[in-house]
Amino acid sequence: EVQLQASGGGLVQAGGSLRLSCAASGFTFDDSAIAWFRQAPGKEREGVACISNSDGSAGSSLYRNSVKGRFTISSDNAKNTVYLQMNNLQPEDTAVYYCAAVIGFFCHGIYYSAQAEYDYWGQGTLVTVSS
Repeated sequence: EVQLQASGGGLVQAGGSLRLSCAASGFTFDDSAIAWFRQAPGKEREGVACISNSDGSAGSSLYRNSVKGRFTISSDNAKNTVYLQMNNLQPEDTAVYYCAAVIGFFCHGIYYSAQAEYDYWGQGTLVTVSS
């Protein structure tokens, strides 16, 4: 059974930091790309960052422009876990954050911010940034 378990959300003041984790199981992690999406109240879900775990492209990543320089996505293949380090959080980062996985592809080979590209989704974790 495929599982993506997202965790690490919480309440933080503007300028603060959080680290989200996405623990994956039930598929070949080394043959996947994993992304973080977010959905703010009343808004559409949007892609935030993607990291490739496949040989030859392992570690390559893509980011949404609004989070470049503030967020860092990383992967621990030994733990089958992807992290999203979020620094200098702003109220507009408030959203439910989801992780998603696609098998057999890498981030630069798909429309990483398109939900339809992904095979599996985790439950969300809520990030609230107060001003």
